[in-house]
Amino acid sequence: MLPERVRLLRNAEAVPVADVPLLAARDFQDTIAAHVERDWRVMALFGRRAMAGIRLYAVLGSGEHSKLAVVASEVEGDRFESLTPRVPQVHWFEREIAETFGLVPDGHPWPEPIRSLGGENSFFKVAGEDVHEVAVGPIHAGIIEPGHFRFQCIGERVLHLEIRLGYQHRGIESALVGGPDRRSMALMETVAGDTTVGHGLAYSRIVETLGGVEVTARADVIRALALELERVANHVGDLGALAGDVGFLPTASYCGRLRGDLLNATASVCGNRFGRGWIRPGGAGFDLDSRRVRDLVRTLDLVSRDLQGAVGLLFSSPSVRARFVDTGRLDPDTVRELGLVGPTARATGLSRDVRQEFPDGAFKMAQIPVSTWHSGTVFARAFVRWLEVQRSLAFVRDLLAWLPRGSAMAGSDLPRLGPDRLAVALVEGWRGEICHVAETDSRGCFLAYKIVDPSFHNWTGLGIAMRDQAISDFPLCNKSFNLSYCGHDL
Repeated sequence: MLPERVRLLRNAEAVPVADVPLLAARDFQDTIAAHVERDWRVMALFGRRAMAGIRLYAVLGSGEHSKLAVVASEVEGDRFESLTPRVPQVHWFEREIAETFGLVPDGHPWPEPIRSLGGENSFFKVAGEDVHEVAVGPIHAGIIEPGHFRFQCIGERVLHLEIRLGYQHRGIESALVGGPDRRSMALMETVAGDTTVGHGLAYSRIVETLGGVEVTARADVIRALALELERVANHVGDLGALAGDVGFLPTASYCGRLRGDLLNATASVCGNRFGRGWIRPGGAGFDLDSRRVRDLVRTLDLVSRDLQGAVGLLFSSPSVRARFVDTGRLDPDTVRELGLVGPTARATGLSRDVRQEFPDGAFKMAQIPVSTWHSGTVFARAFVRWLEVQRSLAFVRDLLAWLPRGSAMAGSDLPRLGPDRLAVALVEGWRGEICHVAETDSRGCFLAYKIVDPSFHNWTGLGIAMRDQAISDFPLCNKSFNLSYCGHDL
């Protein structure tokens, strides 16, 4: 590590922008590469307009040391040298920077936009007499958001899959500039609707850190409880959907109903099945009285009992295992190289989990085991979800039994943020690592706000996992990742 060339900080910590080293382009790249060689990860790489051109920020993380590092550089003109050939995990970030600011990343192996810009789009093509191309989307048969998948195949075998997203151009990050204000949390709760709590919590930690707000122990526990309920509900839904993709209806039916029970448990607290309104800067929007605690415990006990039977059937069925065990394989070296996160990474044996590596709030007080498997297949990604469901349910029960006294409620007013500061907040959402970065101006308003949903890291992993698979396995493999379109299209 080269400490003099980065500004070190912790999760949910703010530093003066003036303390972030501003390096020449070559030193900026060398610093990132040197950290990645030491097993740091690139958590965010983004730009904003500055007086001299485009200022780039890189946020790096070391789970081993529970440390983050921030470094900056500026691009003058309309070109920059690509770091991707040296550090492949920045490839998606550099393409985003290029398309956002109209820059040319010299030396990037595939400098196409990551979001649809309308009109004709270039796609990678495989040449050969027996090669054919299959295009899926962006409009799909189900009620889902748009995304395009372009397969290069020989017969049923997939040679290459290219994924093109960004058909919505939602503008959430740009809408946050000038905030925070009353609409900021509403935007955060719709970054990815199934990750309302995760993104709402990351934003709240940004505001609290920049505003010098302390959160009570009770609020920390309730927030962790909300986050884990969100994780369990989504994992249960995914297990049911995976069962449905291979026609195993008992588990599909049970998990669909149980997911509804878990969402209704969240709604019983805050009035919304996805948790809107539950997390607020400064604490929580809703507290738990003794009756609600009893109701939650009773619901979780019933859900746990029924899940044991439904998911036990799934993993014990020979027909299910035949479809899961050798499908969509990723190896840990590829995961490291591409910077993949969440259950996708943990399914290859890597212990990447913000709750352990960069603990914050209640996760500093009570640890939850990291769930891993080793094969990197559909089976592994499903089994990691099942392990996490069981451990999160046990964790939530422990939190409910150990609920600190005092108030958890957030105040009605937003704090005044410190001027000319930069803050980073990490949360382990149910899909994986959520990273929010905010920079304030001289008035204490957001000058830039960057959101990195775990899907941003992981979409490329889906493309790699489909290589040499039968194209008919795509729905199953896709569901085993279950990535977000809207969380990517910000």
